[in-house]
Amino acid sequence: MSSRDRAAVLAQAARRRSFAVISHPDAGKSTLTEALALHANAIREAGRADGKAGGRRTVSDWMDMEQARGISITSAALQFTYRDAVINLVDTPGHADFSEDTYRVLSAVDAAVMLVDAAKGLEAQTMKLFAVCKHRGIALITVINKWDRPGKDALELMDEIQERTGLVPTPLTWPVGIGGDFRGVLDRRTGSYVRFTRTAGGTTIAPEEVMDADAALEREGDAWTTAAEESELLEASGADHDDETFRAGETTPVLFGSAVQNFGVHALLDVLVDVAPSPTPRPTVTDERRPVEAPFSAFVFKMQAGMDTAHRDRLAFARICSGVFERGMVVTSARTGRPFATKYAQQVFGRERTIVDEAYPGDVVGLVNAANLRVGDTLYLDQPVEYPPLPTFAPEHFAVMRAKDVSRYKQFQRGVTQLGAEGVVQVLRSDLRGDQAPVLAAVGPMQFEVAEHRMATEFNAPVTLDRLQYQIALRTTREWVADLNQQLGVEVLQREDGEFLALFPDRWRLSSVRTKLPDAVLQEDVVFG
Repeated sequence: MSSRDRAAVLAQAARRRSFAVISHPDAGKSTLTEALALHANAIREAGRADGKAGGRRTVSDWMDMEQARGISITSAALQFTYRDAVINLVDTPGHADFSEDTYRVLSAVDAAVMLVDAAKGLEAQTMKLFAVCKHRGIALITVINKWDRPGKDALELMDEIQERTGLVPTPLTWPVGIGGDFRGVLDRRTGSYVRFTRTAGGTTIAPEEVMDADAALEREGDAWTTAAEESELLEASGADHDDETFRAGETTPVLFGSAVQNFGVHALLDVLVDVAPSPTPRPTVTDERRPVEAPFSAFVFKMQAGMDTAHRDRLAFARICSGVFERGMVVTSARTGRPFATKYAQQVFGRERTIVDEAYPGDVVGLVNAANLRVGDTLYLDQPVEYPPLPTFAPEHFAVMRAKDVSRYKQFQRGVTQLGAEGVVQVLRSDLRGDQAPVLAAVGPMQFEVAEHRMATEFNAPVTLDRLQYQIALRTTREWVADLNQQLGVEVLQREDGEFLALFPDRWRLSSVRTKLPDAVLQEDVVFG
């Protein structure tokens, strides 16, 4: 690659902003995703994610189960431009049972928006995902959502964020009007007032009127005075944004808004462009960092089938880490050493697709007909590289899957294999159970519902699921399989990645086995469980 080409890659990478939205279920992730796309003129009208009959559906929630339940159970990649930046927004599953999928998404982004419900504050799933972001060193922007509804006091929420996360909140905007009486925000960077106007159903961009402090005081009176006084308190306590401490993971910029009303969304887009980090050199398995201007490399963080029912293809979502992606290039899979042709490469907007000819570090590309790729695979051109594998979460729920119609065994096997490869569930097998009765392992029980639904609708192979009483799975080695299988209530199965998992009904049984077999290898499966 010439110096001119390297400079071009660096310039394109500097334009990219890749981020995910994380929160507790029902905090408004999919609604915010839709609002961001609306304000970037990527769609004409925003949908709704409440699952109510007759309502518009969000673009990112494309699966019928998502639309019926009003929650996200898959991740969706949306790309659009705003100002001179290219935004790669990866929506994450909205239910705690799909934490593993969210973890994969967080491995593919450079920043995250932590969405907090104004009435509920920091909830359990939000804190769990915050821990992942902190572990990965992901810069975090906080949005206080649903300020159009009654909720906690704004200063109280700032104290909660600092006490529970250790991050110093540095609000960039401050609400004018208490929760439930959302009039606009004080822009703490300029001192001006941004007044919002509601639109019918919140489906179009909410008009914004910018006023100086005197005009704001005349219009809003005590509400503006209160906001200005609280902003001064924040300034006195040092709660002003600083790029260095933000990128060091010490502070989090805070914005107030209402995704369903499209209030404060432009401000978030501006903050993403102005302060969120662009792609940087990524660490490899050898602890070296591959420069963004190095030859092409990417890693697969998500597999998804069923997005195109007409072709029943399999799509691999790949985050580009370095170099230039050009459609048609033949890359190498680091895991298998085999070539992979990228003739069919697409950018994915919910369920809609467009052909992509070029892409750069930070972009997410959908690779079609990716039957030979798996989650965690590294792809490269010319200069070999391998990125660290994505860890799996320790499953806590187990069920035996069997085909209702034995004549559809081929469809059954194809479906089980595909669901395992996508990471919808972990698939465990043993010689004793045979291929006709694989054990599905999941972080949460809703994963079983998705697997059962897709087996029936996508593979035309209805199944039964019989729950098992196991609660704990620990990795072991081949040499201990026979000894562990002889223990009462213990079963060892092999996962499709080759790992052996010993299943236990409870902690008491695990403690008993460890007493009898003190040298047996029994290891936890993941850092975040």
